[in-house]
Amino acid sequence: MRRLGAIIAGGKATRFGSDKAAAVLNGRPLIEHVADGLRKQVDKIIVCGRVWPGMDGVDDAPFADMGPLGGLNAAFIYAQQNGFDAVVTAGCDVVPVPELPRNLPDGCAVYIDGHYLFGVWPVALAPVLDRHLRNQDNLSMRSWITLTGAQAIIASDIFHNLNTPLELAQYAAQQSHISIR
Repeated sequence: MRRLGAIIAGGKATRFGSDKAAAVLNGRPLIEHVADGLRKQVDKIIVCGRVWPGMDGVDDAPFADMGPLGGLNAAFIYAQQNGFDAVVTAGCDVVPVPELPRNLPDGCAVYIDGHYLFGVWPVALAPVLDRHLRNQDNLSMRSWITLTGAQAIIASDIFHNLNTPLELAQYAAQQSHISIR
């Protein structure tokens, strides 16, 4: 099974106040930490909603500013065009990236309980999402999860959603404290 990693990075970062993907953590942009966590789980990585050096970027689909579902829909389109079977999604502002299951029953979608951007989505769901986005105004991940019957799984790791510069600084300080020991 070929898996495409899709970093959802098209948000406006209003709470952060600047580009979250480019925010520096331990000397590297946050998006690079996310990419490192995905690399061992997927065959290729793309960035949804923006361009990032060294990775293919795709525009949200079917329209701009559709939130995470627009990014997932764009990833589905890319996956269909390039022979992938599933899309593994991750937000550009959450570390560490949890290990997502590899062997799922056909058609089964899963997401991390407590953080909807981490998930494994079969490419067979592509037409369902495209119709969903074109035919109604509910752009929430919860609506998509309900529609698909995706199953929640519990992450074995504790992960951190870094929505503000303070959260990033606190996480960096915590990491530096842990590495000193």
